[in-house]
Amino acid sequence: MTAAIAPLPIAALPASVVLLFAIACGLAVGNVYYAQPLLDAMAHSLGMPPATIGLVVTLTQVGYGLGLLFLVPLGDLLNRRRLIVGQMTLSVGALLMVALAPDSTWLLLGMALTGLLAVVTQVLVAYAANLAAPGERGQVVGSVTSGIVLGILLARTVSGTMADLAGWRSVYLLSAGLTLLMALLLWRVLPKVEQPAALHSYGQLIRSLFGLFREEKVLRDRALLAMLIFAAGTVLWTPLVLPLSAPPLSLSHTEIGLFGLAGAAGALGAARAGRLADRGLGQWTSGLALSLMLASWLPIAYTQSSLWALLLGVIVFDLGLQAVHVTSQSLIYSTRPEAQSRLAAGYMLFYSIGSACGAIGATAMYAWAGWTGVCLLGAAINGVALLFWWWSLGSRKSLA
Repeated sequence: MTAAIAPLPIAALPASVVLLFAIACGLAVGNVYYAQPLLDAMAHSLGMPPATIGLVVTLTQVGYGLGLLFLVPLGDLLNRRRLIVGQMTLSVGALLMVALAPDSTWLLLGMALTGLLAVVTQVLVAYAANLAAPGERGQVVGSVTSGIVLGILLARTVSGTMADLAGWRSVYLLSAGLTLLMALLLWRVLPKVEQPAALHSYGQLIRSLFGLFREEKVLRDRALLAMLIFAAGTVLWTPLVLPLSAPPLSLSHTEIGLFGLAGAAGALGAARAGRLADRGLGQWTSGLALSLMLASWLPIAYTQSSLWALLLGVIVFDLGLQAVHVTSQSLIYSTRPEAQSRLAAGYMLFYSIGSACGAIGATAMYAWAGWTGVCLLGAAINGVALLFWWWSLGSRKSLA
């Protein structure tokens, strides 16, 4: 590995470049979530039974988890500009595979590859932090991360609207075109900066990630909480299209996608969770947020008789989920500032495991016991999460 031939820039990043990073992150992470309002259309188009259509979300999350483990560390070894553009270019091929899939096998393979390559978001965030001057690093990372949040929240709405206008395949054709355009823009705009020589080999970086789990209890605890809360999240969102699109509600894909905006209201309210964690109230915030998630399943259970109940439940659920997620990241990143990329990869790996398991479990439960069974499954997972949080506190007398 050659040493750096030019220092990293310390001048302030132009606002236009920061905005480009944010848009690129939102576009990339949106590829993971477009499918959720489209599962019924995909199943009908390709002849997939309802009990197995959850594999679309499951394999996407499996791919994302593998990308976190095996691709994200490459940012510490390879030129990040080339790595980012290369991943986005390959994403175009994966998205076209989904859009043109003649059967379920090609669809599932394309979705797995789409998830694998979507981890470019994590490389983009790390690169933005690396390019930013020390005095603006937090602001830059916050701005870029906001693109990820908006990408997740708006993906369902955009995909639902596009599916109604031109069919579910149009969503992935449009994303493929936008991703190719973004790859060209990033290649042209990103600075040509040589990275310092890596201190570890690729194998050493992977092994050190597992070492962090052995050494940091807060990482172990918060990773398991992430697995549980995001499993509950996909239990809610993956099969939601099925009761909403069926009689008596019979909502369109556009109307179903709008519930993603309802979740945005709750997610935006969770911004205060990070400030509470900074004040030493992270554990109390987590307990309250987990309790809200558990309580939200009661109004969600009335989905088929009241959309207002679903709206309330979605807002409260996403408020709790994002509050736990933000608090967990605040607690984890304060333990090893020099290993934040590996901490992020380890934590988000469990997020992917939970999301994958929740997706396949939810559609199987819906086929077996309907929406009531789904709500009981989600509430049970949230109950386990709340109990685990309480147990993880151990014999501590203070919840600071």
